[in-house]
Amino acid sequence: MLDVDRFIAEATEDIRTTIGDGTAIIALSGGVDSSAAAVLVHKAIGKRLVAVFVDHGFMRKGEREEIEGLFKEKMGLNLRVIDAAEQFLRALKGVTDPEKKRKIIGEHFIRVFEEVARKEEAEFLVQGTIAPDWIESEGGIKSHHNVAGLPGGMTLRLVEPLRDLYKDEVRIVARKLGLPESISERMPFPGPGLAVRIVGEITPEKLEVVREANAIVEEEIRKAGLKPWQALAALLEGKTVGVKGDIRDYGYTIAVRVVESVDAMTANAMEVPWEVLRTIMKRITREVPGVTRVLYDLTDKPPATIEFE
Repeated sequence: MLDVDRFIAEATEDIRTTIGDGTAIIALSGGVDSSAAAVLVHKAIGKRLVAVFVDHGFMRKGEREEIEGLFKEKMGLNLRVIDAAEQFLRALKGVTDPEKKRKIIGEHFIRVFEEVARKEEAEFLVQGTIAPDWIESEGGIKSHHNVAGLPGGMTLRLVEPLRDLYKDEVRIVARKLGLPESISERMPFPGPGLAVRIVGEITPEKLEVVREANAIVEEEIRKAGLKPWQALAALLEGKTVGVKGDIRDYGYTIAVRVVESVDAMTANAMEVPWEVLRTIMKRITREVPGVTRVLYDLTDKPPATIEFE
């Protein structure tokens, strides 16, 4: 059982000792891991932590505005917002292999942060790495952008205050640090964002499709009062036949995935009520242009992972 007060006190002291009088930056995505890490380090060193939100173009609907409103305006963090969507899309053009996607995104993340670090004269990179991230990376299951996705020759020193915690423990820490429920209880979202919810090549059109579909899934699951570990929409590769009016059409296939878990090391597909799934299907096929088919993923972890890539 986590002694949250003791953890926060010891972690804060460790951070102060490690960083000293230096300056650090953190990749703030708005997920509970990076948010808890950011607030914890901000508690330890104040404005010498530069929180960097990189809009790589793969974020959820309305994410950028939400992050700016909460962390900059309400919580007073030293926040920088970087618009790098075009840069990331160019780097991923033609790339279909999921591991290459993760590594390219990881490398570009670091390059962006190194540029900010030079301007801020920072020596440290804070990351919200948690136990499942490095366990899965070391086990060869998949690389995480903040573990195996890091390129060689990185000049910043890593600070990972949550490294030994699991997601349920991070949520406890986040609540204790005063983060709102919208962050502390937020469903996990991968560092590479929607890029790993598109099977195959990423295009601006596919990004808009999966972004809108994902927003619908999250909204309907929330409205139904369900509390899964994670609920998401993924865009599958290729197109399938459909009917629009009386005309034969070929459109995208969206796979909906809703899972229950405690620590993300294992997960079970959730038994979502049929009417909720029907509502999700009808909304996606009606409101998201180009989608003709919606599937529900029944696969547990293992054998599947929670995300599609």
